[in-house]
Amino acid sequence: MRLLATTALATLAAACSPAAMDTAPRQAVIGPDGCASMQGGELGASASWVEAANGLPAFCEVSATLQPASSSNIGVVYRFPADWNGKLLGLGGGGWAGNVTLMAASEGLQKGYATLQTDGGHEGTSVWDNSWSANPEALTDFSWRAVHEMTVAGKRLAADYYGREHERAYFQGCSTGGRMALMEAQRFPQDYDAIIAGAPVYTLQVQTSAVLRNNTFAAGNGAGGFSAADLQLAKDAALRACDANDGATDGIIADPRSCTWQPRALQCTGAKTASCLAPAQVTALQSVFEGTRAPDGSWAMFPMSRGGETGWSLFVGTAGTGEDATGGGGLGGLYPVILGKTFNAAGFTAEQDYLAVRRSDFAQEYEAKEPDLSAFFERGGKLLMWHGENDPGPSPVGSTDYVREVSAANPEAERQFAYYLLPGVEHCRGGPGADVVDTINALDRWVETGDAPERLIGTKTDKSLTRPHCAWPNVARHGGSGDVNDPSTWQCVPRQQS
Repeated sequence: MRLLATTALATLAAACSPAAMDTAPRQAVIGPDGCASMQGGELGASASWVEAANGLPAFCEVSATLQPASSSNIGVVYRFPADWNGKLLGLGGGGWAGNVTLMAASEGLQKGYATLQTDGGHEGTSVWDNSWSANPEALTDFSWRAVHEMTVAGKRLAADYYGREHERAYFQGCSTGGRMALMEAQRFPQDYDAIIAGAPVYTLQVQTSAVLRNNTFAAGNGAGGFSAADLQLAKDAALRACDANDGATDGIIADPRSCTWQPRALQCTGAKTASCLAPAQVTALQSVFEGTRAPDGSWAMFPMSRGGETGWSLFVGTAGTGEDATGGGGLGGLYPVILGKTFNAAGFTAEQDYLAVRRSDFAQEYEAKEPDLSAFFERGGKLLMWHGENDPGPSPVGSTDYVREVSAANPEAERQFAYYLLPGVEHCRGGPGADVVDTINALDRWVETGDAPERLIGTKTDKSLTRPHCAWPNVARHGGSGDVNDPSTWQCVPRQQS
C-alpha cells in the first residue's frame, strides 16, 4: 500500500493543540459515508471503506504521510472498525521495518480496537535491509519519532471519525515492536495507558551478539561449525539432562538458566562421529552458552539457552561460515552509517567495536534502555513484558536484566509491571513451546481489574500443547499427576536462578 498524503509539522501540531482538541467533535457517521469524509482533511489523508470479509469486521482505512521534519516521511495507516470497543491499539514493526499490513492489524480489529500503524519512517518492508539509514531523519523516525507521531495523529483522527474520545490506548509490539513499546513508555509516557513489549530488541547488544555468535562458530576456519544433526545432538543431550526438571518430560526446558548440562559430555574421544562433537564444536557451544562480557561489564554477546539449539540457525551462522541470513542483525549495513567505517565482521571485537557501537550517537537515539519509568507508572501506566526462552535473536537474559533494573528503580513496578518468560518459545513465535498467547485480552483485564495476571495461558496454533507461563520470577512446575495440557495441574513456584 502506497501512502499518498503529506502534511507539515506545523499543520499536525496545530491540529493536535489543546485548542483543537477542545473543539466539539463532529456528528459521527460510521460507515462508507463517514469514511469518505475522512478523505483529505487536516492530514491530507486517503480513506477507503472495507467491507467485512475473511473473519474481519468492516472498517474505515485511513492512510497518510506525516512530515515532522523536512526529510522525514512517516507512513501511517489507521483502521477504524464499525463496531468499536472505544479503545485504540498501536502496533509495532519488526526487524528494521515498520508494519502497516492488514495481517498485523487483524487481531486488534477482530477484538474491536481501532488500530494505529506506521512504516517506521521508510517504505521498505525487508526486515534486514537498512539502506534507508543514510537519511539521518529516517534514523530518528525509526528510533523513536515515528510511533509517537503516529499515535498523536491517530488519536485525533479516531476522535474525528467516531465523534468521541477514546477510552483507553494500548500498544503492542514484539521484536523491534517490543523496542518501540519500551521507547513509548520511556520517552512518551502520556501516549499509552498500557503497553505490551514482547522479545524487545531494546539495545544494539542484539546486533553485536549476532556478529560475535557467528564468529564463535566460525573459529578455526569453521571448525566450530554445526550441522543440523549436530545441533539436534546437542539439544537432545540438554533435554535428557534438564527437560524433566519441571515435572514433565515434554521436549521443553522450563528454566534454561538452571540447567547445568555441559557440552564437554558430548566431546569425541577420537574422530568426529554422528554421536559426538569435535573439540572445537564443544568450545563454541560452551562459549555461546556462557556469553561474552565487554570491558565495561555489559554483555557484548548474550548467552544462548540450552534446549533451543535447533532453532538457532534462523538468526545465527551456526554452520561456521561467519555469516547469517540477518547480516549480523542488520549491523553490517548500519555500521558504516553510524561509525563511518568499513564493517569487518570477522574482526569484530568486544573490546573495541562493540563499545564503539554502543557509544555511537545512533545508539543514544535508538536504544530503549532507560529503567526509570516513573512518569509512565505515576499516571497509572501498566507494562506487560514477555520473552521466549529459546529466542536466538534478542536474548531473554537481556530482557531479564532490564526487568531487574526497572524493578529496582521504580517502586510502582511491583503493581504495574509484569514479566513472563515463555519456555520453549523462539523469537516472538515458533519453537516447541506454547507460543500463542492472548496478551491483548490479558492486558485489558489487568487494566480493568487492577490485578496483573499470575500467569498467561499459552497454546499452539493446532491446540496440541497448552502451558501456563508464570509471572517472573516464578516458573511453572507440573504436580506430577493429571493431564500436562491442563493448566490446573501446574503451579507457579520460585525458579532456582534467573
